[in-house]
Amino acid sequence: MPPVQASNTLTNFGGTASFTPLIGALIADSFAGRFWTITVIYELGLVSITISAVLLSLRLPPCPTQQNCQEASTFQLWILYISLLLTSLGTGGIRPCVVTFAADQFDMDKSSTARSRKWNFFNWYYFSMGIASLTYLTVVVYVQENVGWGWGLGIPAIAMVISIIAFPTGSPLYRKMKPGGSPLIRLIQVIVAAVKKRKEIAPEDPKLLYQNKELDAAISVHGRLVHTNQYKWFDKAAIVTESEATNSNPSNLWWLATVLRVEELKTIIRMFPIWAAGILLVTSSSHQHSFTIQQARTMDRHLSHSFEIPPASLSIFGILTMLSGVVLYERLFVPFARRFTGNPSGVTCLQRMGIGFVVNILATIVASFVEMKRKSVAANHNCKSHNSHQCVLVSSSIFLSWGSRSFHVSGHLEFLYDQSPESMRSTAAALYWIAIAMGNYIGTLLVSLVHRKQELVA
Repeated sequence: MPPVQASNTLTNFGGTASFTPLIGALIADSFAGRFWTITVIYELGLVSITISAVLLSLRLPPCPTQQNCQEASTFQLWILYISLLLTSLGTGGIRPCVVTFAADQFDMDKSSTARSRKWNFFNWYYFSMGIASLTYLTVVVYVQENVGWGWGLGIPAIAMVISIIAFPTGSPLYRKMKPGGSPLIRLIQVIVAAVKKRKEIAPEDPKLLYQNKELDAAISVHGRLVHTNQYKWFDKAAIVTESEATNSNPSNLWWLATVLRVEELKTIIRMFPIWAAGILLVTSSSHQHSFTIQQARTMDRHLSHSFEIPPASLSIFGILTMLSGVVLYERLFVPFARRFTGNPSGVTCLQRMGIGFVVNILATIVASFVEMKRKSVAANHNCKSHNSHQCVLVSSSIFLSWGSRSFHVSGHLEFLYDQSPESMRSTAAALYWIAIAMGNYIGTLLVSLVHRKQELVA
């Protein structure tokens, strides 16, 4: 398919795969638990897309020149889209549950020592994800380019089968948090109850608001949220009227919510601005991978006369930057910052996110100038640049972009896990992927608008 359509397809897939974690998180927090929500649907998607790359009837003939290539038929595109959809659905069960399930094993809420290691865990979680990406961009991409897409897609499918078999074997050793009911329903119940009691006057003493430790036992295993004075309008949901005080029947949560459930809603509202700030950061880098590949195809990528870097592997420099950044952050930056801040993690998760935003702004500025220079040189050389130094320029923007992620991603995940109510941590982790989804879709909209504008100008 054409470059813009292909880039938008990849970005839309990334967006869809980032929306489905909300479904998986709600399932995990509501009734299934995090352990059982890590499903095998992802494997179905990998198998189907591998088959589409192996069967001759489902794939296109090679096009080495990358010009006047045959486009996929409607049937071939539908097979591709269904495979990507299955992969997206499986991702919905994996992304929000793996990081929170692993964090649960450290029992971070009880031990101060464990809490001080929290930032370390999220660092190394992101580091392991980087190792997986590095393996893909080197081994898997090399296999795809030199052996074939069948083996290139088959290797991740086989690895996923092994992980699905290995993961349940440790079940007796895992700490499993029991689901406490649908968090979304609880939030809606608080809003509905507050609206119904909008004319009621809340007591000045918050201790007179409705509390029920037995009712909230399943969602407050490691402690209870205390009443806060922010967003006091929602306290109306916990006002006990005279009729409710004399009623011996169990309370109707659509009319009367506990203080803890009201505070859950307040916590989510307080998290919202910080969460939303990450959307535009994702937008700025949403098409970087696909456009980097397109840029690399027009450049001289030879390291020697016999070895040429595959276009898809150019992002390896970004992965290496991120991996190095995580190690340097923990071994050098944290001990240095700790001397001035006294914080065990060096800086707070919000400060770490802020550093990521600043570095990402620089990366976006550099990427724009690099693309302007690349297009100028490509036009002068008939769409083929023979200047190997441009690969270095493209890599510089990749360095900065991935460097910003080494700060922002870990800080964002830590913030969502730390600030969210304990019964909503899978859902909070899903919010991170929702931000990525929204950023990807906004990125697709911007690219489509710019492409359409260029067509009108031409």
